[in-house]
Amino acid sequence: MFDDSRRRTPDDLLADIELEARRKQRGKLKVFLGYASGVGKSFQMLDEGRRRWERGEDVVACALQPDYPEDVRPIVEHLERIPTIESCGAEAIDVATVVHRRPEVALVDGLAYDNPPGCKNPHRWQDVEALLKAGISVLTTVNVQYLENLQDEVERITGKRAQYIIPREFLNNSADEITVVDAPSEESVLGGIEDTSARLAEKHKLSRLRELALLAAASVVDRQLESYLRSQGTEQTWGVQERILVCVTAESDAAEMLESGRRNAARFQGEFFVVHCRNKPVSQEGREQLDKNLEHARVLGAEVFTLVDSDIVTAILDFATQRGVTQIFVSRGNAPRGFWTRVRGNLPVRLIRAAEGMDVIVYPHR
Repeated sequence: MFDDSRRRTPDDLLADIELEARRKQRGKLKVFLGYASGVGKSFQMLDEGRRRWERGEDVVACALQPDYPEDVRPIVEHLERIPTIESCGAEAIDVATVVHRRPEVALVDGLAYDNPPGCKNPHRWQDVEALLKAGISVLTTVNVQYLENLQDEVERITGKRAQYIIPREFLNNSADEITVVDAPSEESVLGGIEDTSARLAEKHKLSRLRELALLAAASVVDRQLESYLRSQGTEQTWGVQERILVCVTAESDAAEMLESGRRNAARFQGEFFVVHCRNKPVSQEGREQLDKNLEHARVLGAEVFTLVDSDIVTAILDFATQRGVTQIFVSRGNAPRGFWTRVRGNLPVRLIRAAEGMDVIVYPHR
């Protein structure tokens, strides 16, 4: 068993029921996610809007870009448009008019913008949330650099930091479908760069940005699947998202192992857990080392848990299964090799034998 502050309560279950009821009344949100400008997000969104209109759905455009390439303009010209509200050189969706008009589908090209001063909502994503609550489905576009928690990584890749932020929780809770849009050709993104070395450098950056977009989309899908399975009374034991578990003890300095686990979680935009098992008394020196390990884990952003069980392996695997862990990091340790250790194996060996569907990474004792 383990002490888990996130253990589900009757209030959590009621919240899930209420969330499902709200989802049935809400509009559907489809996000076209790009990893760079020029990959074709707007075209795909507008083209889907056109196809839906041709199938008989009531579609309106309520936030478009000021200019489009020649091949996109014919689509825009055939769409019904609700003008935006303009103020201080910025534009905002006319939410009241759109809700009064009550279309089936609203097109919003550019989810990441902030609204001008004086608007009810400071951010466009909040306007979209209002449309969804009114029962209006939304097709929208956004680039990966605007997603919360990815901005530091994007800045490291590109040297630029996005001005606007969209909370990841908005996508996790509101997006019903997310499509990663690839560039139709290199020239659409790399046009104008003739120097060979510069093109190679840009292609490398684009490759890394594309990986981030794919991971962000996978994270949203994974959370939606987890929420659905939980609402059906089924525990998810796997997922498309990496979930890293580091097991620390009072016997060794876990700094290197913790930092490696953090890097793996960050690389794949995954979750990062740290556990320690309380099954025997520890010395004052051991207590100080354990506190140091746990404090370092918290500084690195880990969720820290205490496992309580006479069998450490059972406790770790129960926790890992419930959390859908994909990788377990454990120290080799320096415990004496007694009879049961020789028969059953030490902690890493037992974990490797029993951890089905999970990778076990063993670090040397330090």
